[in-house]
Amino acid sequence: MNGTLVKNQLILDFASGTLTPSKSIFTSTYLFLNAKASRLNMVVEDMLGNNLLDNKDVPVSSFDFKDCISNEIKEPKQNNDNLSPISKIVGPLSNINWKQIYKGFSEFSLDLDDNDELKLIKMDPGASVPLHSHNGKEYILVLSGSFKDEYGTYSKGDMQINDQEIKHTPIASERDGCICLTISEKDVVFFGRLGSFLNLFTFIKSFFK
Repeated sequence: MNGTLVKNQLILDFASGTLTPSKSIFTSTYLFLNAKASRLNMVVEDMLGNNLLDNKDVPVSSFDFKDCISNEIKEPKQNNDNLSPISKIVGPLSNINWKQIYKGFSEFSLDLDDNDELKLIKMDPGASVPLHSHNGKEYILVLSGSFKDEYGTYSKGDMQINDQEIKHTPIASERDGCICLTISEKDVVFFGRLGSFLNLFTFIKSFFK
């Protein structure tokens, strides 16, 4: 799988406004943390904007300026521009009520109305996930700390996208551990000595989502 191509497509879909809520939150957080990706997004948005201006003859919906103005008076919000998009939704990562899945590995699920499974994952220093793959794409964005696998080391702001052809064993940093924002389109598939047991556990767990 061409990871760069998939990442660029994700940014294009974000700029076009065609992503699901989960992928929109994921991508906006990626752009917030990764300056290079943010610059690419600005280029794509400029291109899409110029393309829109070039299509002057395309009919658009008519509306009155009053449609854009609300009569409701709202209290000014506290400036939170320094918070990442995901933190604006769930609050500080340090205050999350994590659910421990096994020793060293915890998660927090965001209940959004789409088919993507958006989660925060916390791995304690040195913790690992057994060798696995996915039936669909898996998106991983590092929010703090770092992890490594068979394909490299990933730190804050790095994104990894895997598919069913990729098998890996993520291991969190021995010093800082790792907190990641993830999306799994399909269930995980485990391999190795405990693979059958873990796959059965995942299958049973799917009935309680």
